[in-house]
Amino acid sequence: MTDDFFQPVSGITLARYAGVPTFMRLPHLPPGHPRRAEVDVGLIGMPWDGGTSNRPGARHGPRALRDASTMIREMNRATGVEPFKAMNIADLGDAAMSPVGQDGALAALTDTIRAAVGDGIRPLSVGGDHLCTLAVLRALGGPPPGLVLLDSHTDLFPPYFGGAALTHGNPFRQAAAEGLIDPARSTMIGMRGTAYGTDDFDHADELGIRIVTTDRMLQDGLADTAALARERAGQGPVYLSFDIDFVDPAFAPGTGTPEVGGPTSQQALTVLRALAGLDLVGADLVEVSPPFDTGGITSWLGASVLFELLCLMAPQGRSFKVA
Repeated sequence: MTDDFFQPVSGITLARYAGVPTFMRLPHLPPGHPRRAEVDVGLIGMPWDGGTSNRPGARHGPRALRDASTMIREMNRATGVEPFKAMNIADLGDAAMSPVGQDGALAALTDTIRAAVGDGIRPLSVGGDHLCTLAVLRALGGPPPGLVLLDSHTDLFPPYFGGAALTHGNPFRQAAAEGLIDPARSTMIGMRGTAYGTDDFDHADELGIRIVTTDRMLQDGLADTAALARERAGQGPVYLSFDIDFVDPAFAPGTGTPEVGGPTSQQALTVLRALAGLDLVGADLVEVSPPFDTGGITSWLGASVLFELLCLMAPQGRSFKVA
């Protein structure tokens, strides 16, 4: 059980618009803080979008999500999970990612995540564009985890623009090449939209990654789709990455590469709840771009996604039955 130090500030005690915003109003524990060794899960900002190939702005995601997450309360009404009672959770701050220079920025993030993992903390990382996930995977250590990706794109494309640098369209192709994920235990869910061709799907077949398009997910059902991902992941370690463009832009317009025809907010949260039981060594939410948001609705959804991810990481998490 946690102590009062790790409990979020209640909106009953201090108005939600007041005080210094941290993720979910949790304590901020920067490197060197004497209580970091007690943290089970740490929220880490990834304020960088140097891998963006379309609309920028995801570098501002962590700050907007901190503000939106002040609305999060203690209990998941749908599942009964109370993550703040089950684990010590803290805001570990942002990685010092320079907006100039890709290699240095990603290396700084890898160092930040590696330091947290070295302290026994499981990272819940908040982006930032999707290339940030590659840096996180480089830092995890241990056997390569299976990947569960909720996204409208596979991010398995060959490097763009002549291959001069990686982008947010390439992280999982590169991760597989570096042996950072276990393709045989990996599932990608939500792919849709137009395409340049079939290179990414063909590469997934070569690697042994299973792709479930949005159309297939809605045809098979949310519960069966989640069950497939859980079955493929098995009992081994898993990393879960949630790109906000998994959700239809009617519900999440604030993102760099929106694709119409996606699930609703409610359907997206239902899929997450149905993934309960995965052995998560880490997770992330990426691609929230506040400059393209409307009334903050993307950030509100993103904050709820982060809470659902915490619930999946909680030891008291339980299977959620989808009607």
